[in-house]
Amino acid sequence: MSNEKKQWGAIIVMIALFAMIAFVTNLCSPMAVIVKNQFGASNLQAQIGNYGNFIAYLLMGIPAGMLLKKVGYKRTALIALIVGIVGIFVQWMSGWESMRGAAFAVYLVGAFIGGLCMCMLNTVVNPMLNILGGGGNRGNQLIQIGGVFNSAAAVAVYIIMGALIADATKATVSDATPALFIAGGIFIIAFVVILFTKIDEPEQADLKKIEEKEHAKKLAPGQKDKYSAFSFRHFKLGILAIFLYMGIEVGVPTYILQYLTSAQDAVTPGLGMDAGIVGLIVAVYWLMMLVGRFVGGAIGSKVSSKQMITVASTAAIVLILFGMFAPQTWLVNIPGVDWAKLEMIWAEVPVGIFAFILVGLCTSVMWGGIFNMAVEGLGKYTAIASGAFMTMVFGCAVMVAIQAWLADFSCNYLISYFVPLGCAVYILYYALIGSKNVNTDIPVAD
Repeated sequence: MSNEKKQWGAIIVMIALFAMIAFVTNLCSPMAVIVKNQFGASNLQAQIGNYGNFIAYLLMGIPAGMLLKKVGYKRTALIALIVGIVGIFVQWMSGWESMRGAAFAVYLVGAFIGGLCMCMLNTVVNPMLNILGGGGNRGNQLIQIGGVFNSAAAVAVYIIMGALIADATKATVSDATPALFIAGGIFIIAFVVILFTKIDEPEQADLKKIEEKEHAKKLAPGQKDKYSAFSFRHFKLGILAIFLYMGIEVGVPTYILQYLTSAQDAVTPGLGMDAGIVGLIVAVYWLMMLVGRFVGGAIGSKVSSKQMITVASTAAIVLILFGMFAPQTWLVNIPGVDWAKLEMIWAEVPVGIFAFILVGLCTSVMWGGIFNMAVEGLGKYTAIASGAFMTMVFGCAVMVAIQAWLADFSCNYLISYFVPLGCAVYILYYALIGSKNVNTDIPVAD
């Protein structure tokens, strides 16, 4: 679809969905504080909401891509929203007094259902924005612009949840009810808006006819195309990059939150700060992503994804190393905004924590850039590739679990940052070497 024929209504809807994805997904990290308190969970167990949410991507990624190809973008989004409403309702149920004995299991089921919804929405949003932008640098630019609103929603989650669970030692699932109601309301409004919004399926009908024609011409009855998205080396390396990227995006702020709120005399000691203040501090990480995506959206048509990811991953490596090894006696004041009182607050933390927060600037452009490089040149395999790409989001569950295990094993949150550090090193390799399409001989156009 050419830039001259952009469907601005469709673009706005896709960007709104991008924001919703962040709001619901990022509920899991502050909920971990509640899980630790209410159920006496370890760091590894407290992340069970993240595990359930992101493991759902592993199970739903390929089916979501197939559904997208079969029923199109609009219907896939509507189905996803219905699933999301159910997931939010189940998570809310986990806070009911009558569910006290089974609250932990009910919460996990709700997080898993929510993950199914997020996977389906991601499968719709990313290729749709890339296509509406015309692919290449402009496709990446539109994904980055969508990411601005994605980050804004993430900031809102940490601010809201920080206010709701101000005292981490007394927080329960029921405290998160207002945030869950907000998420549920957004889902319902989005369903109604999308239902009555005209979204032309980009080349959907024509693609189906072309595929049927080519299959009849080239393939014998029962014979399948010998190629697929997995025939491309840069795609396979790209989905590994997004698997590891999730370990950076979610792992860095999650363990800032855990480190700052954990008691100084805990098994894995932290700074014992007030959860409300910490929520405002961690929100700055997502604010950094918001700023980075503004910049990425502004320069996306002029700077290639490869250049963006090379610079971003190099900076992430430097910042994570500094955050891990900077003396904890070096302190710096970090700003936040108390939205209830509409005033600026300042909190003193080790300078290494500030370095971790700045990693948000680096992760801001990684998702869009990696997706853009991974699907570049895939042609007719893009829809299924998008679904396969989404399965790798479950890397968050794996990498956050590994980081949690390392934090428990070493009794040191800072040591656990070796996990996102390794992830950043691989992403640098992918930008420099792995993203090159070496399979240009494979036919991708009908």
